[in-house]
Amino acid sequence: MSLKTKILLLAILPLLLVASLITLINVNQAHTLSEEEIHTFEENLLASKKRELKNYVSLALTSIDHIIRDQNLDEQTARDGVKRILNELTYGEDGYFFVYDRNGINLVHPILNEIVGRNLYDLRDSNGDYVIRNLLRIAAEGGGFHRYLWNKPSSGREEEKLSYAVQVPGWNWMLGTGLYIDDIASEVEKIRAQVNINIRNTFFTMLMVIVGTVIIITLIGIAINLHESRLADIRLRELVHRSVRFQVNERRRFARELHDGINQLMVSVKFRIESAISKLQKGHATALEDLKSGAGVLNDAIQEVRRISHDLRPRLLDDMGLGVALESLTGHFSERTGIMTDLALELADERLPEDIEITLYRVVQEALTNIERHAGLCKVQLRLQQRGGNVTLDIRDDGCGFDPQTNHFDEGIGLRNMRERIELLGGEFSLMSRTGEGTRLKARLPDEP
Repeated sequence: MSLKTKILLLAILPLLLVASLITLINVNQAHTLSEEEIHTFEENLLASKKRELKNYVSLALTSIDHIIRDQNLDEQTARDGVKRILNELTYGEDGYFFVYDRNGINLVHPILNEIVGRNLYDLRDSNGDYVIRNLLRIAAEGGGFHRYLWNKPSSGREEEKLSYAVQVPGWNWMLGTGLYIDDIASEVEKIRAQVNINIRNTFFTMLMVIVGTVIIITLIGIAINLHESRLADIRLRELVHRSVRFQVNERRRFARELHDGINQLMVSVKFRIESAISKLQKGHATALEDLKSGAGVLNDAIQEVRRISHDLRPRLLDDMGLGVALESLTGHFSERTGIMTDLALELADERLPEDIEITLYRVVQEALTNIERHAGLCKVQLRLQQRGGNVTLDIRDDGCGFDPQTNHFDEGIGLRNMRERIELLGGEFSLMSRTGEGTRLKARLPDEP
C-alpha cells in the first residue's frame, strides 16, 4: 500500500466513522419514534372502538327503556319484549347484542341461536379466559370493557373481540355488545410495513450520499497527490510509515472480527439526530429530548465499538476461562482436521487478566490455522504453563517445517500478527523451524498486565 493511499484512507475513514454513527443514530431514532406513533395510533383506534361500543349499548338501553318502565306489563311479557327488540338490533356485518342472566344463561344472541338458553358461565376462550364470568362481573361492578377471543361470524375464525357490558336497570341481566379488533392489528401492521420501507429508503439514500462524498474526497485526494513532488512523498512516507503500519494491521484484524452489527447501531444513532433536526424545523418541542436521546445512543455506540474492539473474545473464554476454551479449540481442531493434539495445561486457579487470555487464545488459534494449512498430517504438542510470574506457551509440530529465511517469515501476516500481539503486552515471541523437521513456536508473557 502506497503512502498516498494511506493518507487518503486516513482522510476517508474518520469521515466514514462519523457518517456511519450519525446514520445509525437516525435509523434507531426513526424506529423508536415510529413505534411510539404506531402505539399512539393503536391506542386511539381502541379508544374510538370503546366510544362506539358505549354508544351502541346506550342506544340499546334507550330502545328497551319504555318496556322496562311500563308498569302495566307483566314480567314475562316485558322480558319477551326486551328479547325481541335486542334480537332485532344489529349493526354492521358482525355487530349484535347479547344478554345473559346472573347465572350465565344466554337469553339473547341473534347470531348463535343454538346457544340461547344454555349456561355458559364456565365458557373459556382459547387463552383460558372465562368470558361470560368476567363479563358478568364487570357489568355487576357498574359496566366496563373486556377483551377476549370469540368466533367472528363473517370469517368463521376466532378473533380478538372488545366488548362493553352493563346491567339492565332493575333486572339481573347483563347486556353487552362487542367489536372485533383484528382490523386494528391489520392496520397497525400496514403502517409498520410502510414505516420500515421509508426508513430503509432513507438509509439507502444516506448510504448513497456517503458513497458519493467518499468518491469526491478520493478524487480530490488523488488530484492533490498528483501534484506532490517525489522528495516530499519520500519524506512523508518515512514520517508516517511506523505510525500507520500498526493501525492498518489492526484495521485488517478487526475487519475480520467485527461485523455489520456495529454499522447498524451507528446508523440508528444518525437517524436519531436527523429526526431531531426534522422536529426542530417543524417546531416540535420534543426535539431536545431526541437530541439528548441521540447523544446517549451515540455514547452507547462508541462504548460498544470500544468494547468490541478491545475485548473481542469467544463466549466460552468469557464464561469458562482460558483452559476450557483451549480444550474446546484443540478438540474441534482435531475432529475437523484429523491432526492429533496433545494439550497440557498448568494454570493457577485464579484466572489470568482478560487481555492476556485473549492474546494467548488468538495466538494458539492462529498457530493451529497455520499448521492445518502448511504442516501436513502431523502431531501437535501444546504446553501452557504459569509459573514464576510468567505464562509460557510452547507449540510444536512434527510436520514438513520451513526455512524462515527463504519463506520470508517476517512478511507472513499470520505470524507477524502473533508476534505483535505478544510484544504489545510486553512479552517475547520466537519461532524455530527447519524443512522436514517441524516447527516450534514459543511465547512468554508476564501473568500481570
